[in-house]
Amino acid sequence: MTKKLKSITNNIHSIAFIAVLVLIWHLVCRFELVPAFMLPSPESVVAAFFASAALMMDHAVVTLAEAFAGLFLSIIFALLLAIMMNESEFIKKTIYPSVIITQTVPAIALAPLLVLWMGYGMAPKIALIFITCFFPMVVSTLSGLMSVDEDIIRLFKSMGAGRLKILLWVKLPSAMESFFSGLRLAVSYSIVGAVIAEWLGGNRGLGVYMTRVRKSYAFDKMFAVIIFISIISLLLMKIVDIIQKKSMPWKNLGDKSE
Repeated sequence: MTKKLKSITNNIHSIAFIAVLVLIWHLVCRFELVPAFMLPSPESVVAAFFASAALMMDHAVVTLAEAFAGLFLSIIFALLLAIMMNESEFIKKTIYPSVIITQTVPAIALAPLLVLWMGYGMAPKIALIFITCFFPMVVSTLSGLMSVDEDIIRLFKSMGAGRLKILLWVKLPSAMESFFSGLRLAVSYSIVGAVIAEWLGGNRGLGVYMTRVRKSYAFDKMFAVIIFISIISLLLMKIVDIIQKKSMPWKNLGDKSE
């Protein structure tokens, strides 16, 4: 009950903060502190949002297809690599530094190279999304696997459990919360990665749409598509939360008891 009240209070605070920001935005535009062509008013952005909703949805289908493909591949390979690094100290010391180095290269710098190597189809976009999502998935999953209580592992070993059973019955269930934390980040990164990749080429997608409205100086539509992308990311993160609750019923029982 206490957690629910805290959650409601936090939501009210968040909504109030956003409302204040929108009010400041409205006043800045109302008193023309910033030229309209540089900062469209909230009213014009909302009007552009609803006027372009059907077109943005059409482009979003392509962006989501790319995002889900790259995200799915990153989940599979990140989970496998995290398990391998957890089971083998040699693999961890060999590969983990390279995984970290991949994050020092900006995604916007990789995108032109991927397009050069793979063309203007979906392949370079999926590859960029994979690279973007792979790191948080590997780090969070590996952290969860390594945080298992050693006493529990010793208990299972004393009962005759092998490495596979310990992995399936102890390590993976214990790492699920960390896994979903990484997944929550990865789903938002997947949309951003798809949009960045679409900036450099393609016929459809929210990134392509953003490029077109920017070149036509339709900044109200530019703001509208930014808000649209944010809404999609928030919805995907909420879906991850729902999946996490369904996948970890024991966690829900603990929350209800409080």
